[in-house]
Amino acid sequence: MAKILVIDDEKAIRRSIKEILEFEKHVIEEAEDGQMALEMALKNNYDIILSDIKMPKLDGVELLQKLVEHKVNGAIIMMSGHGTIETAVDAVKSGAYDYLAKPIDLNRLLVSVRNALEKGDLVTETKVLKKKITKSVDMIGNSKAIQNIKDIIEKVAPTDAKVLITGSNGSGKELVAKWLHEKSNRANGPLIEVNCAAIPSELIESELFGHEKGSFTSAVAQRKGKFELAEGGTLFLDEIGDMSLSAQAKVLRALQENKITRVGGDKEIKVNVRVVAATNKNLEKEIEKETFRQDLFHRLSVIPIHVPSLDERKDDIPLLADHFLDMICEEMGIAKKIFSKDALKAMQDRNWPGNIREFRNVIERLIILGGKEITIADVKQFS
Repeated sequence: MAKILVIDDEKAIRRSIKEILEFEKHVIEEAEDGQMALEMALKNNYDIILSDIKMPKLDGVELLQKLVEHKVNGAIIMMSGHGTIETAVDAVKSGAYDYLAKPIDLNRLLVSVRNALEKGDLVTETKVLKKKITKSVDMIGNSKAIQNIKDIIEKVAPTDAKVLITGSNGSGKELVAKWLHEKSNRANGPLIEVNCAAIPSELIESELFGHEKGSFTSAVAQRKGKFELAEGGTLFLDEIGDMSLSAQAKVLRALQENKITRVGGDKEIKVNVRVVAATNKNLEKEIEKETFRQDLFHRLSVIPIHVPSLDERKDDIPLLADHFLDMICEEMGIAKKIFSKDALKAMQDRNWPGNIREFRNVIERLIILGGKEITIADVKQFS
């Protein structure tokens, strides 16, 4: 059931449309001119606005422009008995969801309304998912180290400067990369992640740069690599310290020239990608061992960011505990639990070699196995 505003200066047309849509269990409100409709649309939320184009006081085109200008929610469907294909195209370009010619085809009307509602549901779901994603990439903490990282991200994110993120496993390097992307001018583009440690050395070049059909035994079709897939966005090279020297050389060339060549191909392909890399290794020591290229290191580490371990920021544990508590309880659909002060103190007193990843798992375990109030006894037993 949807709330729909029908606007037409002819009462008979309004009544006809109203009867049809009420039969479909929708709630219908009417307006006899554009000015009246604008006032109603600004005061109320409508799922759909059906508007005639030729009307007194404020015609449909002017109404459409004002509705779009005020960012009124709801799909706008325009109607006209004097329209042409050009009129329909102009209406859609101006922000209308659809255009219906008069006399109104009832089946066409119902299909348009149904499609508009489905689109509205998708938009709502997308907004909810974006909120969840944004919430999941929040950087929680008030410690000096975390505040310093936040300050660097605010300054660096709007630029295309390359960033090298260092830190131990589970410390949150991926989260820093996501924050850099979300706050950058490339946020509407893709964020493509590559775990260099998880891909065999003989396949890493194909994964990054793609390959042409027949370039090797299993290359049965042409395939784009991660550099191409990240076009206009950010490419996150996680655990780059585990990349082969051969792949490092090609990555260096791609960063220098903004061009790549697929495996088995000879055509240069321009790419517009921001590269963010991360590693848990000391790359300067890897350079000494000749397992990492010094020139690539300097190319990647324009802006270095070190993520502290959880043991280096224990003051953040109460905030992190509440954050994960809210998130996990919501995901599981259970009533929110609370931590006793002694429980929080016990978590601050212990060491966390697995960092944030280990900490989150322990919080989830405590939520599942602990009582309504998670006590120090629960922490000692289940962590």
